[in-house]
Amino acid sequence: MPTSLSPDAARDIAISALTFLAADEARLVRFLGLTGWTPQTLAMPESRAAILAAALDHLMGEEDLLLTFAANLGLDPENVAMAHRTLSECGPQGS
Repeated sequence: MPTSLSPDAARDIAISALTFLAADEARLVRFLGLTGWTPQTLAMPESRAAILAAALDHLMGEEDLLLTFAANLGLDPENVAMAHRTLSECGPQGS
């Protein structure tokens, strides 16, 4: 198993995470409630990096949700953790 992901691969996983959260109204409402964002914020290009990082933060903070997401995508949860670490290291310029 690789020990790191490229920033592009990490962003792809983060985009999938945000799509996963947005696909279920209850998950999306919880995510928005915890972040304080609105659907309009999600649509703002300048918020992209922060939103993608927050989507992974959210999954990493809720193990059941992380496992469900990983299973739905056929990913090892460790790949999600690596994506989270990679985006955290890249910072906002990584988007």
